[in-house]
Amino acid sequence: MPNPKKPRALKVVSGTVQPSRDEQPSIELPPVVDVPEPPEWLPNAHAVKEWKRLAPVLVANKLLTDVGLSPLGNLCALHGKMVQLWAAGEAPVASMVAQYRNLINDFGMTPVSQGKVRPVGDEPAGNKFAQRGKRAA
Repeated sequence: MPNPKKPRALKVVSGTVQPSRDEQPSIELPPVVDVPEPPEWLPNAHAVKEWKRLAPVLVANKLLTDVGLSPLGNLCALHGKMVQLWAAGEAPVASMVAQYRNLINDFGMTPVSQGKVRPVGDEPAGNKFAQRGKRAA
């Protein structure tokens, strides 16, 4: 089994962070501060209801940005279509379920993905043991 990648936090503590190999910070987009209205193009009432359920939670947790509105709409539209299929006694195809699962993971809505998604603008707590590039003589 190959050696797993050493987490950045351990590199900081041990003083082995190399700028050439350090992970670049991601872009920071401002979070949406007011819960937006559902888009008019949502296909059915189930999709609108899902938007009204998810959007306030995502806004409250600073997980929704302007560029995330369209993926959220797609998530809600897909949810609405799947509910319609189930109500008709049919099952959604596997690709629909897989796409739905991918979208909810992107927004941190599963137990596994919650630890991977962080609120917009929040910085991780600093390491009080890091020497910030200074070595003790």
